Parts: sequence; structure tokens; C-alpha cells
Amino acid sequence: MTNTHTRSLPTRKLGGLEVSALGYGAMVLSPGVYGEVDDERGERALLAALDAGATIIDTSDGYGVDGHNEQLIGKALRGRRDQVAIATKFGFRLPEGVEPHPFPIGYAFGELAVNGDPKHVRGYAEASLRGLETDYIDLYYPHFPDPQIPLEDTVGAVAELIREGLVRHLGLSNVTAAQLRAAHAVHPVSAVQIEWSMWKPAEPELLAAARELGVGLVPWSPLGAGFLTGTVGQVTEGDFRQNAPRFDAANLKANNDRFAPVRGVAEELDITPAQLALAWLLHQDPNVVPIPGSRTPKHIEENLAAAHVRLDADVLARLERILGETEVEGGTLL
Repeated sequence: MTNTHTRSLPTRKLGGLEVSALGYGAMVLSPGVYGEVDDERGERALLAALDAGATIIDTSDGYGVDGHNEQLIGKALRGRRDQVAIATKFGFRLPEGVEPHPFPIGYAFGELAVNGDPKHVRGYAEASLRGLETDYIDLYYPHFPDPQIPLEDTVGAVAELIREGLVRHLGLSNVTAAQLRAAHAVHPVSAVQIEWSMWKPAEPELLAAARELGVGLVPWSPLGAGFLTGTVGQVTEGDFRQNAPRFDAANLKANNDRFAPVRGVAEELDITPAQLALAWLLHQDPNVVPIPGSRTPKHIEENLAAAHVRLDADVLARLERILGETEVEGGTLL
């Protein structure tokens, strides 16, 4: 059933998957990310994203407790599954009995528990299919490369699911250029998800490999975990950003001061800082599909409207100069 109120956005290709130029990142809809949130609010946000034109929703089996995020999406999309591509990730926050393999990160807690052993991949997928209330996953990613398992082995297990029709496209997340090339040799990769925004440059080698192989790019945290909206003055208890050095009080103040010129450009263009950050990403490559998340329908609509923003060469050059001179305090999010 089609909702006649749904707006349309320009589309882009992630390998063989055509989606809206901006998607929606659903991680923010589970408790423990940006503080508490209830399912009613989460459903409203998801439907707002669809109505504003998003045709790809990104989630993970590790968002929320016991698959909460996927279950919320499955419920919200009842009757509208055919309007959206669902992307989900696996191998993070492991079910009981699955051995944790440490993956180092830059947050205060230092590491995540992952497991990409191919013997577990079918079980991960079946659990996600149940939670999402769907017969297939459009885009399926190992959430992190397992340091103890060759990525090619993990990819081989996903390729088997693709042959069976349970998964339609393979994605990779948080990988290097070499890992992308090795995985692509096993099965074509449609998309690579990476941390990329105005305050976190992408690795040039990875971008070059993706372009060479025809792989789409999906920037996660395209708004710098909310920082690039220009509205974050502090983080409160229950907010995962308390673990990110960029958001401690001193670093956050310094970063806000240093990004004032970027916010000034947005003001001159009469767009929001978030719209500028997303439009800037869209102008970096024709196969980039950022996945901003928000819990507020008004902000979701504003974010997705960035797909229609055009930045001319002079503005882009000016932004490059500003960003090139802007040093971020506190390391990276990963």
C-alpha cells in the first residue's frame, strides 16, 4: 500500500541497489544511545522518515537490548515494507554462547565484542529476519571486521544467504581498502559504511578502492553524532557520547568554537548547519548515501531536504579551506 503523502528524493546507487540520496539511521531510536526513548516516539520518527522520502533504513542487531531496534522497525514498517530497503548489520553484541572477539575502538570503554565466524552468520540473519518481520534483508553488513576471522570467510557466509534469497546485497562496515578488495573478490560488495563527516575525513585509499570497484559509500554519523547540527552544548547522563572524548566539556567547547565559521556558511545560505553538513557529503561523490538519524520528525524532514541543496564550486572551495584549517579536539569516534 502506497502512502500518497510520501515525498520523493533524488536517488543514488549503492552497487546494484537504488535508494534515496539520503537514508535514515535508526540507532538513535533505542534506549541507551541519546538517553531514554519510547517505542511510540520511535515509530513516529521512522514513519516521518518514510514520509519525507527516505527509502533506506539502517539498523543493526546490536542496537538496543535483544534486537530492540530491528523489532521496532519491523513493527513500524507493517504495510510499508515494499517502500523501503532495510539495511542491517551483524556480529556485534553477541548472543549467549558466542565467543567475544575484542575489536579496539576510541571510546572510553576501549573495545567492542564482535564475532564474524561464518558458522554464526545464518543464525544472526534468521534472528534479524524475525525481528524485522521480513522475508529478506536488502543490504547486510558485518558490523565490524572480526580480528580473529578472515573477512573473506564472513563474506562467504553472507554470499550463501544471497544465493538463497534471504539477503539481496552485501555490505561492509568499518573496513580498510585492503579488506574491501579482498571481500569484493569473494562476492561483489554493494556498499561500504564508514565514519565520514565534516569533522571526520574518510580514508583516501578506501574511497579510491570503492570508486574503482563501483561500491557505494554510506557515511555513518554524517552529523558527527549530532555535533554538526550546532545544537550540542553538553551531553547528559545516559548519552553514549559521554564515552567519546570529543564530547567532554573542554573538547566540546573548543570544537564548537572552531566550527563557528562552518555554521556561518550555513547561515549565509539560509539552511541549517545539519543541511550544510549533509549536502557537503552528497557533493563529495555521486555514490554517497549518508544516513542521518533523529528522533524528531521536524528535524528528520529538515535533514532529508538536504538532498535538494546545491552547493556551488565557490562554496565548496570555501568549506574545504575552513575544514582544512579546523583542528578537532578529542580523536575520532571509533
